[in-house]
Amino acid sequence: MGESQLYHIGFSKQDLGEQVQAVLLCGDPQRARRIAQETDGVDCLQVLSENRGLNSYLCRLPDGTRFISATSGMGAPSLSIVVNELVQVGLHQIIRVGTCGGIADQVKVGSLVISQAALCRQGAAADIAPRDYPAAADPFLTVALVEAAQRLGLDYHLGVTASVDTFYEGQERTDSANPQLLRSLQGVTEEYRQLKILNYEMEAATLFKMGLVYGFSAACVCAVLAERCSSEKVNVEMKKQAEEGAVRVALNALKK
Repeated sequence: MGESQLYHIGFSKQDLGEQVQAVLLCGDPQRARRIAQETDGVDCLQVLSENRGLNSYLCRLPDGTRFISATSGMGAPSLSIVVNELVQVGLHQIIRVGTCGGIADQVKVGSLVISQAALCRQGAAADIAPRDYPAAADPFLTVALVEAAQRLGLDYHLGVTASVDTFYEGQERTDSANPQLLRSLQGVTEEYRQLKILNYEMEAATLFKMGLVYGFSAACVCAVLAERCSSEKVNVEMKKQAEEGAVRVALNALKK
């Protein structure tokens, strides 16, 4: 690793060549790789790094738009490190392309959730801004995602997301190694439903707060893989189709 390369992401501003401002950021390194190397219309120009499993790829769209497909790792602490370093190398627009569990009745498996804001139950975010600091997405980038979903004719929902730190307890799952939830988490899903929250995921709120504090545009589109009011299980059969929809929306928004 060269002296100018960032410690975790494993590349530097000089490695980007021509000016690049946008990132599609995924929790799953394989999703980041698939966007770069297996998506129609995407030309993978360079593997920037596969350091620490935080894969990053320099990509180009047919209209010449260049972007980075990168991995944040799972959860807000890992994301906060990656995003900090992405901003250091000059990236100004970050779209999280993730997965989630729907909790509102209308949010079905295979659909998409575009987050305009997030309820923040994340410890990493508390090191970036006060707990009552808003976790709001960039409105212009969010509208670009909505318009992309409309152009593509995909089923999407726009609203508020619950961003939590744990996949099991924090999302009120009891089918796990720990079936005994803390009293503060018992019934939390129904409470969020009453607050018109659409879904659970694990990164958006920290990304949104970082965007506002650091001064970059942040947005999030997630594929729905579970309907949490009827099941705690992820629908693996629908995973590929739902993820592809989220990727298509993000890429379409970049083209615009």
